[in-house]
Amino acid sequence: MKIANIRCRDLTGTMEFSGDFWEERLARPIDIYPEHRMEGPAYLQRLGENTYRMRSVFLEVHTDAGITGLSGPISGSVARSIMSEFEDLLLGENPLAVELLWDKMYRLAVHGRKGNTMMAISALDCAFWDIRGKWANAPVYTLLGGPTRDRIRAYASMLGFAVDAERAAERAREYAGRGYTAQKWFFRAGPGDGPEGIARNVALVEAVREAIGPDADLMLDCWMSWDLSYARRMAPRIAPYNPRWIEEPALPDQYDVCAEIRRIVPFPVANGEHEYTRWGFAQLLDAGAQDVLQPDIYWAGGITEITKICTLASICGVEVIPHGHSSHATAHLIAAQPPHLCPIQEYLVKWNTVHQFFLKHKIEPVDGYIALPEWPGLGLEIDEDLVEEEAILD
Repeated sequence: MKIANIRCRDLTGTMEFSGDFWEERLARPIDIYPEHRMEGPAYLQRLGENTYRMRSVFLEVHTDAGITGLSGPISGSVARSIMSEFEDLLLGENPLAVELLWDKMYRLAVHGRKGNTMMAISALDCAFWDIRGKWANAPVYTLLGGPTRDRIRAYASMLGFAVDAERAAERAREYAGRGYTAQKWFFRAGPGDGPEGIARNVALVEAVREAIGPDADLMLDCWMSWDLSYARRMAPRIAPYNPRWIEEPALPDQYDVCAEIRRIVPFPVANGEHEYTRWGFAQLLDAGAQDVLQPDIYWAGGITEITKICTLASICGVEVIPHGHSSHATAHLIAAQPPHLCPIQEYLVKWNTVHQFFLKHKIEPVDGYIALPEWPGLGLEIDEDLVEEEAILD
């Protein structure tokens, strides 16, 4: 079997949703500048009162055996990297040889060890694994050595919901009622918002903890917007609410700062959503910067690379709970790893709605658990009835 064609499909459709889909955004590193701190959420184009413009790019890898691997959604810039940097390298290659292809792509892209180029490698790798599963007529987790369980516990990741105390508590109770025993909430205020911002952040944590009860897991995402001084101020204020972890308290290249934050805060620290490859994660582990690693499969190197990161983490006794953008690939990866190493899957309530809009088979938790996918490969298939317009990117 050989790779015969690679294409990226830019799909457009319309989603019906009553009200504001994005209620709020998270704090960002750039928010230290006042002109950016005031910006609101603007992730989707609103067409009417109850309709939104949906646009997603999916990668297709076609083979001469009639098997097509699907991956995505990805960004337009990642699609351009795929076509400009890797198409010539991959045409005519055996898509089942994932280790060989990963190494060739990595060695070709010497200036792309992180960022869009590594995301392109990640998407291609996942498409190759989709081909492998379809070729073997088996779910990918079977080829990875699983399953290690019959379902995966999920946590509701609440990015995009309002974070004022009253509305957050209402949403937290709602999702607890849906069977989620763990939730993650996102701070809107950061160091530039002063004491009032700290008060708002603490009020959010207090309200959500009260809403979900003392036994549920509560995670808190800083999204790289804190610094060491801010962590020192925030930690004693939120510690009484027993967070399972705070996430990405500092910029990912600040390994020593992340490690110092982990040392001074009285609860676990998660890191790695914006890190890449086994080499980047080895630096995090060497620094002692986290209790939980969070590689994104579509960013950090694909399934082939994340399995290596899991091995590194297992040596160090650190959990791996991947970032939740790629629900299908993540479920297959987790299902093939020991439950104590990968105990739970992130379900980004709003982003997974967006990313799975064009997919026929969606991964959605029921009563707080994800059933293992049973379709061959990754289980990705475009619902062509939802595609209103299409362009092929080159």
